[in-house]
Order: sequence, then structure tokens, then C-alpha cells
Amino acid sequence: MFGETLKLALRAILANPLRSFLTVLGVVIGVGAVIAMVTIGSGTTAQVTAEIAKLGTNLLVLRPGQARRGPGGARDTAQPFDSKDVAALERQMEGIRTVAPTAQRSAKAIYGNANWTTSVVGTDNRYLAARDWHISGGRMFYDSELRAGRMSCIIGATVRRKLFGSGDPIGAAMRLDKLSCRVIGVLKDKGVSTFGMDQDDQVLIPLRALQRRMAGNQDITAIYLAVQDGSGTEKVQRDVELLMRERRQISAGEEDDFNVLDMKEITSMLTGITGVLTGLLGAVAAVSLLVGGIGIMNIMLVSVTERTREIGIRLAVGAQERQVLMQFLIEATVLSLFGGLIGIVLGLGFAAVATHYLKVPLVLDPGIVLVAFLFSAAVGVVFGYFPARRAARLDPIEALRHE
Repeated sequence: MFGETLKLALRAILANPLRSFLTVLGVVIGVGAVIAMVTIGSGTTAQVTAEIAKLGTNLLVLRPGQARRGPGGARDTAQPFDSKDVAALERQMEGIRTVAPTAQRSAKAIYGNANWTTSVVGTDNRYLAARDWHISGGRMFYDSELRAGRMSCIIGATVRRKLFGSGDPIGAAMRLDKLSCRVIGVLKDKGVSTFGMDQDDQVLIPLRALQRRMAGNQDITAIYLAVQDGSGTEKVQRDVELLMRERRQISAGEEDDFNVLDMKEITSMLTGITGVLTGLLGAVAAVSLLVGGIGIMNIMLVSVTERTREIGIRLAVGAQERQVLMQFLIEATVLSLFGGLIGIVLGLGFAAVATHYLKVPLVLDPGIVLVAFLFSAAVGVVFGYFPARRAARLDPIEALRHE
């Protein structure tokens, strides 16, 4: 019985192919838009998470000055850190894997006829460990180079391209402003961060070399703290803040003159923003499904009116009301499911093209595809029920009189 009803429903749909296609167009657009928006949003979220991970995992960054919103930024009058602060952090803090002090200056890197203004970071090998950064060629600093403050340098991928092109820079003597520096290594390419900063546009030299020969002081402008796996960054952050308040003699009620940045907080904030935007776009796209459902109901009502005489004949020869109801309900559901399948294909195709041009990963979520498909079926059932019930309740005699 169900098979015969299904055949009648399919025959009615194929009898008006253009009208059937226009009927399902709203569902196609709705399902396709929902899948495309959610897939692109998931890819963007994955991209943001990956970019933040490039800065280092379980990482805290301690800087002098209180971080402020707006163009003012952090206070420039805050006292910088020194080697005693680094030693205190290593000695007293639990749950910290690596403490990496840094100082930074801008300088012009020169090699042959090429020059490039870049950021010079004075640090040691702990900086690479804290930021999960690897050497693609050459080596890290020797302990003797770090202790003596020798002008050895590890260059980023951008600096390598600007100064050396495709050549091998290992062993070459380049200059940082007027200081000669021997290239001992090249950093692995990390690319541009989420904040638009080219992480490969920097040169690493021993901290003592920068302090003595470039800065002329013993200041440390930032300390990178890599937290051990299994230790919560929130607790370590609180402990660091308490220790630094004590060392910098900040009394109760006074504002900190330093700030501790937790990369996990940034990741959570950015992924939360992208998640909200994805949900908003998905909700807007889902409105098309509602419009598509209304379109199905409208066309099915027209179909009932056009086929009133046919319905009357079926009822007159013994067809039951539930059979007529089932026929029109199946028609609406088949139209909606057909639109859902087309929408899934178009949505995934559009998402693949969009993620390619946006340079974000294609993250397929089978859950959203299943939900969109089931929702399209629900649209057919819900919006097809009223026209189907109207057809089933027609009076056979009145229906046969209909012209």
C-alpha cells in the first residue's frame, strides 16, 4: 500500500518538473547556506586555534606595564625586569617548564647589497623551547656564546628570503646596523599570526650581546613562561602575579605595573567570537529553510486545488482519507528531501571553494550535514501536513462537481 502511494506521489511530482524544482529551491538555498556557513566558520575557528598555537602552547607572557585598551597601550614608565626576576621565577614557581627572558630592538639587517629592517630579539635557547619553535637549518646557541655575549644570530625565514634569497645563509657574516653578526641557524617558518604579525621577521641573538652592544643596559622587556603539561595556566598566572607584586613592592590596593598574558585566554576569546559569528550566520541562513517550507505549503495548496476532481474520484472509488493524506504528505516530504540532498552537495561545494580562497582548513562536520538533512525532512512534514489534511477531508461529491 505504501509503495503504491509513493508511486502516485512521485508521478505527481514528475508531472510538473519545473514547478517541483522551483518549489524545492528555497530548501536547496537554506540547506546549502547553513552547511556552507557552518563549515566555513568551523574552518576559521580551526585556523585561529592553529595560529594561536604557533605562538606557543601553555604559554604565559610577562611584560612590564599594565595592559590597557585603546591607543595608549601599556605604560612606558613601568620598570623593566632584570636577571634577578628571571632567577626568582625559576626558583620559586611550581608548574613552569621553561622561563625565557627576552629584550628587543629594531635594527637594519644588511648582507651584501640587500638590507631589511627587522626586529632583533636578545634571548637564549629557552625562548625556542617556550614557543615550540624549531631550527630548520644550522644550530642553536652554544653555552659559551650565550655567556660571552658573542654576536651569533639565528634568523627568521622572512629575513633569510629578504637578504639571502634561495642561498644558504649558514656561516655568512651579516650586519645588524654597524655590528657584525655570524649566522648560525635559520628558524622554521611560522608565518603570519592571527594578529597580523610576521613571526618570521626577526633575528635572535644572545641576550647579553643585545644588552651590552645594542641596548647599553641590563633590561629584560618580556619573559616567556612555558607551563608544564597538566598544570593549569590560571593557577600559575596567579602565582606569578603574586610573586611579581612582592618583588616590585606593590602594596595592597595598588594597580599592577606589569601584565601576564595567557595565550589560552586569547584562544578562548577568539574561538568564542568566531563561534558566535558562525552561529549567527547559520541562524540567518536557516531562515531560508523557513521560507522554503512556506513555499512548499503554498504549492501543495495550489496542487490540492488543481487536483480536487482527482481526489474526489479516488475517495469515491474507495480510497481512505489516510491514504490521500499520506500521498500528499509524501509528495511534500520527497520534495523537501530532494531539496535537502541538492543543498548538501551545493553547500559542501561552496564551502570547499570558499575555504580554498580564504586559505582556511576545510573542516567537515557530519553532524551539521545530518541535522540539515533531517531538518529539511521535517520542513516537508510540517509544512506539507496542512495541505495533505485539506485534501483528505474533501467531500467526494463536492470534489467531483469541481471544474
